[in-house]
Amino acid sequence: MDLDKETLRTLINKAMEMRRFAYVPYSKYSVGAALLSSDNTIFTGCNVENAAFTPSNCAERTAFFKAVSEGVRKFKAIAVSAGPEGEDSTDYASPCGVCRQVMTEFCNPEDFLIICVKNKDEYKIFKLKELLPDAFGGEAINTTVIKQQ
Repeated sequence: MDLDKETLRTLINKAMEMRRFAYVPYSKYSVGAALLSSDNTIFTGCNVENAAFTPSNCAERTAFFKAVSEGVRKFKAIAVSAGPEGEDSTDYASPCGVCRQVMTEFCNPEDFLIICVKNKDEYKIFKLKELLPDAFGGEAINTTVIKQQ
């Protein structure tokens, strides 16, 4: 699947913009995400930290959970931007393993696009299957349960 330039630019800009809403008092590392659904709605997210750390939530999952909580379950792409709080990004942002696993739950690894943003003009685009090869998905659970019965 390809994205038109306008949609790509919008996702990148929204991901970069969402960094300013991040709640990162501990890491000082802000992340923003912009998720494109199959009906072209954009859901945004930022990372939200917690002093206990494990209750923290990444920007990508925030965007996915917002979409799912509104009944949306099919997606085309996500843009991710990250860097030190209050500063421009200096490197490409890539989703963590947990976020990649959540993406696998709702996206086709063959065509879901992950846009790793460095800045508005520098980004890399990957398919989910490239960033999470041999992913563990629902079909693996269904196959295992059927074999055990």
